[in-house]
Amino acid sequence: MALQVWAVDGPSGSGKTVFADALVARLHGEGREVALVRADDFATWDAPASWWPRLATGVLRPLGQGRPGGYRRVEWRRPSEHAPAVPRPGAWVDVPVPEVLVLEGVTTARRAMAGRLDRAFWVQWGDEAARLERAVARDGEACRAHLERWQRFERGWFAVDDTRSRCERAES
Repeated sequence: MALQVWAVDGPSGSGKTVFADALVARLHGEGREVALVRADDFATWDAPASWWPRLATGVLRPLGQGRPGGYRRVEWRRPSEHAPAVPRPGAWVDVPVPEVLVLEGVTTARRAMAGRLDRAFWVQWGDEAARLERAVARDGEACRAHLERWQRFERGWFAVDDTRSRCERAES
């Protein structure tokens, strides 16, 4: 059976992680082998989209050839309670060959993947202000300026990439 690649995309603070976790649980419940790779394991404040070659080389290419993949994840460490989280190289993650690879996070359903994705889901909750407050509650007040900049990036990204038009609407 050929590898299926599914993506869960949408703006930050919309519930993509919750949706992807439920999707993976459902697929496991159906007896399917599933691997989940999150964009948060790659993206940083300064590189919100340019991390893609690491995913392609370490995960997409080997899995597409029927071989296991892997990558060094980005780990977010907060130096203090009042400082924003800082990305650092983290642990190695092995990705066994699944039936379904689920990619979760901002830019995972990018136009460059359109011909490779078997399914793409768009998760969007609330307006931009509500999503910002949800993300700040998750990541901490010290991250607010970074999250505001991130929202400006994704607003432009989604407008140019037209991601939403290629996705099924998902409820978070």
